[in-house]
Amino acid sequence: MTASSVTRILSPARLTIVGLVLTLVSACAQPDPAVTRGAPFDPYEAENRRMHNFNRSVDSALVRPAGRGYSKAIPDDIETVIGNFSNNLSLPAAIVNNVLQGNGKGATEDFYRFVVNTTIGLGGLFDTATDLNMPAQSDADFGQTLYAWGVNEGPYLELPLLGPSTTRDAVGKTVDLFTNPLSYAVKSPESFYGTGASVSASLSARGRYSDAIDSILYESADSYAASRSLYLQNRRFKVGKGGSDDYLDPYDTGSAGPSDPYGDPYDE
Repeated sequence: MTASSVTRILSPARLTIVGLVLTLVSACAQPDPAVTRGAPFDPYEAENRRMHNFNRSVDSALVRPAGRGYSKAIPDDIETVIGNFSNNLSLPAAIVNNVLQGNGKGATEDFYRFVVNTTIGLGGLFDTATDLNMPAQSDADFGQTLYAWGVNEGPYLELPLLGPSTTRDAVGKTVDLFTNPLSYAVKSPESFYGTGASVSASLSARGRYSDAIDSILYESADSYAASRSLYLQNRRFKVGKGGSDDYLDPYDTGSAGPSDPYGDPYDE
């Protein structure tokens, strides 16, 4: 290995990420206060609420009208094709995370889905794998990988523009920027196609599920508490902490959630 190769691998950004991950892993032997306490672990609530208000203002001024306009302007079939393309490009990162989690079954299923959709599905424009009754993608991410390694959830965070998160998931989102092998294999400008597809799919989701999202952000008595509760339920369900009947996905209008979806189920 040459000196230049070592320099590229040990870049400051990657060293910072490695340091964050090692710090989180070093604390994994401690009980997780975010899960064992009766209320949400939100020591930064004041700042989180300020960030939530900022995110909501951005959504109101830009994201919501853009999402609605996008969904009205783009035919449903085209939205589906773009969503398929975006999902397919995310599969290599999911494969990597399944391997890191020791989930051979998930890694294998995602690999075969990627191969089938990339070839028969014309680069992922069509979800041929689902038509062939192959298991749906596992959507694994590095936040789940940290959970599998025993890293605690940490305090709740509201990230600028990205919205609800936790300390563990914030680190996971950062590492996810570097875990997709396609980002290293595909050169510019083709490497930006995935980013464009992801942004388009996000706008499509914002427009398609506008009523459900608006009911949380603009119609609930406390949109911050509602968003926090739904995120924690959603995330804990996904990584294996949840699975109760109180699980509610705010993007699934058919979900049957708690009797009061705007209340805080952790607030006694």
